[in-house]
Amino acid sequence: MSTSNGKARRIVRHNRLRSKISGTSDRPRLAVYRSISHIYAQLIDDVEGNTIASASSLENELKTQGKDSGKITISKVVGESIGRKAKDKGISEIVFDRGGYKYHGRVKAVAEGAREAGLKF
Repeated sequence: MSTSNGKARRIVRHNRLRSKISGTSDRPRLAVYRSISHIYAQLIDDVEGNTIASASSLENELKTQGKDSGKITISKVVGESIGRKAKDKGISEIVFDRGGYKYHGRVKAVAEGAREAGLKF
């Protein structure tokens, strides 16, 4: 499978998922994007079209926490960070959007980190 074909298939899967899930201000969507080197998470209110909070492995305080431990550990820290930011804004329930990726590895680590921070989904 070529890279462009794999990316196109992921986008098709993501569009299929997005037709079924949507975030609101009461229950925003936790969208996960995974690049080769980094991972990004956003809380999105799809009704208003606003990003409520975001976290990524590029943030300075998160870089130092999982420095020599690997991508999965850093992904879990990103999940915990987005969970804390959601709690600070009064959000306790979310809808999880895995972005067309398998619920495995780094995507699963973000979800587990968010759950440990107190988010329900």
